[in-house]
Amino acid sequence: MEKKDFRKALKHLYEPSARDFSIVDVPPMRYLMIDGSGNPNVSRKYKEAIEALYAVSYTLKFTSKKELGKDYVVPPLEGLWWADDKSLFASGTKDKWRWTMMIMQPEWITPAMIAKAIETVRIKKPMPGLSLLREEVLKEGRSAQIMHIGSYDDEAPVLARLHNEWLPQNGLVFNGKHHEIYIGDPRKTASSKLKTVLRQPVKRRPSR
Repeated sequence: MEKKDFRKALKHLYEPSARDFSIVDVPPMRYLMIDGSGNPNVSRKYKEAIEALYAVSYTLKFTSKKELGKDYVVPPLEGLWWADDKSLFASGTKDKWRWTMMIMQPEWITPAMIAKAIETVRIKKPMPGLSLLREEVLKEGRSAQIMHIGSYDDEAPVLARLHNEWLPQNGLVFNGKHHEIYIGDPRKTASSKLKTVLRQPVKRRPSR
């Protein structure tokens, strides 16, 4: 049985250059999502969200393999991040952040399969995050992105350069929430070698 790896099939979305920002057209993609707020390093709700997302995503993977004969690598964890004051986000003031953590789901995973997977996980191990799970199609379209290599705490200068230099210089403005894709596993990888896709949906700056 062939195992589909979305990181390889959609390499242009998951492996951008680390040298400079580039533009990519992101197609609509389906996710399991959980919303929250606060510093992810200390937030209990953040940890509960990640636990629920992975538990249901892996249950869906095994169900897909067993019942549909379709195996795949569970896609990486992703997150949408924002703050009411954009400067607080770019400066790394995490206590004021809001977030949506999410994992992409293959197109053949149905709402009924998701509901069944949530119930299966709930029976095996009740998790607070399960009640917050939802399915949603994210439509980002045209986006600027770069591969950040290093600690999550070192992203602020890269984001400041994107917001204050690269976007204005290229006549672009925000058109959605900041998006991160976590390619590296912080439990197994040194912080200096972590790989994170930093993505920002954009549009042309309106002419005056």
